[in-house]
Amino acid sequence: MKLSELWASKGKPTLSFELFPARTEKAAANLEKAIEQLVSLTPDFVSVTFGAGGSTRAGSYQLAEKIKNEHGLEVLTYFACYGLSPDQITSVLDDYRALGIENLLAVRGDEPREGDFEPHPDSLPHASDLVAFIRPKYDFCLGVAAYPEVHVDAESKTKDLEYLKLKVDLGAEYIITNYCYDNQYFLDFVERCREVGIEVPILAGVMPIFSVKMMEMLAGLCGATITEEIRQGIAALPEGDTEALADFGIDFAVRQCTELLEAGVPGIHIYTMDRSKAAVGIVTRLRSEGLL
Repeated sequence: MKLSELWASKGKPTLSFELFPARTEKAAANLEKAIEQLVSLTPDFVSVTFGAGGSTRAGSYQLAEKIKNEHGLEVLTYFACYGLSPDQITSVLDDYRALGIENLLAVRGDEPREGDFEPHPDSLPHASDLVAFIRPKYDFCLGVAAYPEVHVDAESKTKDLEYLKLKVDLGAEYIITNYCYDNQYFLDFVERCREVGIEVPILAGVMPIFSVKMMEMLAGLCGATITEEIRQGIAALPEGDTEALADFGIDFAVRQCTELLEAGVPGIHIYTMDRSKAAVGIVTRLRSEGLL
C-alpha cells in the first residue's frame, strides 16, 4: 500500500521504524533478533536505508525483500543518489519496482567515507534532482527528508525551506524529519512549512538515547541540539549504569512522543539503530496510554 493511501485511510497516527543493512555477521545476527521484536509491534511500515554511493545496494535490497516477503510488512526504501550515474539509479529503481516496493524516500546522501570513491560525472547533485528524475518515470509514493534544526550544509533556514518546497513542488508526497530532542524545533518547523505552502504529511523522527557516546556522535553529524534537560538528566544517573541510562532514554522518548502525538503529528518514525529494546519500551507505553 502506498503511504499516501495509508494516511488517508488509517484515521490515526502511523508507527514506523528505520533499519539499515548489517555489515558483519555479528551485526546480522543482532539485526535478525531486533527484527523479530520490532515486527511483533506491528508497525505500519519499516524503512530501509541506502548506503552512501550505493555501498549497501545489495544489502538494502535483501533487507527490504526480507521485511516485505518474510514478515509481510510495508517497506519504505531510502534511495541516496550521491555519486551514482543515471543508469545506476535506474537499475536500482527498477529492482525495487520489480520487488513490489511502492514507497521511496529520495535523498541526496552523504559522500562515502572511503577516500577512493569517485562520483560519476553525471551524478545528480541534489535530492530535488532525484525527485525530478524519478517522478515522470516511476509511480512510487515519493517522500523526502528534512531537518527541523536546519541541514548542516544549508546556507540558511530560509534557503533550506526553499529547497524543501522545491522537492514538494516536484512531486514529493510526504516528509520524514531528522530527530530533534526539543519538540519546539519540530513544531516551529511544521509551522514554517505550512506558511510557505507545504501541505504534505510531516512525520516526526525520534531517536532514542542508546549511549552517551552515540548520542554525542550522532548529534554532531546531523546538527541536533542536546538539550540541557537531557544533559542534567544523564548527569544525575549513577555513573556507568547502562540500564539506568536506557530507562532514562525510554522515559524521555515517551514524553517526547506523547507531546508530538497530542500536537497531531501524522506519524512517529523511530530510528532504531538496528536495536529493539528502546522501541519496544516506547511503543508499549504509548499504546498503554492509547496514543498509538
